[in-house]
Amino acid sequence: MSDEEAGASGGAEGAGAVTVGDVQALIRRKEEIEAQIKANYDVLDSQRGVGMSEPLVDGEGYPRADVDLYRVRTARHNIACLQNDHKAVMRQVEEALHQLHARGKEKQARDLAEAQAEAASRCPGPSTAPPFASISSISPGSPASEAGLQVGDQVVEFGSVNARNFQSLHNVRSVVQRSEGKALDVTVVRGGERQQLRLVPKRWAGKGLLGCNIVPLPR
Repeated sequence: MSDEEAGASGGAEGAGAVTVGDVQALIRRKEEIEAQIKANYDVLDSQRGVGMSEPLVDGEGYPRADVDLYRVRTARHNIACLQNDHKAVMRQVEEALHQLHARGKEKQARDLAEAQAEAASRCPGPSTAPPFASISSISPGSPASEAGLQVGDQVVEFGSVNARNFQSLHNVRSVVQRSEGKALDVTVVRGGERQQLRLVPKRWAGKGLLGCNIVPLPR
C-alpha cells in the first residue's frame, strides 16, 4: 500500500472522526488506482493483446519473441498489486460512508430530543399549568364531595381540560357528560399544594352529575 493510501486510510479510520473530506480523499485514491490499472492493461493490449493469463512461451517452450516479456511481467505484477489496493480502498470507502451515515442519524436524534425538550420547556404540561377555575360550593353526599373536593380548591386539571385549552365552562361540562360513570383525574391547588383526586360523575340525589359549582378564574 502506498504512503498516500495509508494517509487516506488513517483519515477514514482514526478515532471515529470521519469527515466528508476523508471520504472524498478515499474516492480520489480509488479513481487513481483505477487509472493505473487501466494504464497497465493498455500495456498488455499493446503486446499483441496479451492478458493476465496467456502463456509467455511458444509451443516449443521457448520465451515468446513477439512480445516484450519484461513489460508484460511488470504490467501483470502491477495489476495484481493494484487490484488488491483497490479492494482495500473500496472497503475503507464503505466503512467511512457507514460511519458518516450513522453519525448523521445520531445527530438527527439529538436534534429531535433537544427540540422536544425546548418545546416542553416553553409549553408546560397540565401538571405545571396554572389553575383556570375554582370550586365555590359543594353539596353534601355529592360525587364531588365523595371525591374529596373542597370549597376554595383551585382547579389545575379537570380530565383533559387545563389552562391551555380552557375557554369556558362548556369545556368542563362536555368532559363531565362524556365521562358519566367513569373516573376523571382532577388536579387542584389547596393551601399552596397540588392534590390529585379521582372524581366519578354520576347520578345522585341532587342536581347534575357533580354536585358542585365551578367558576372560572380571572385571566
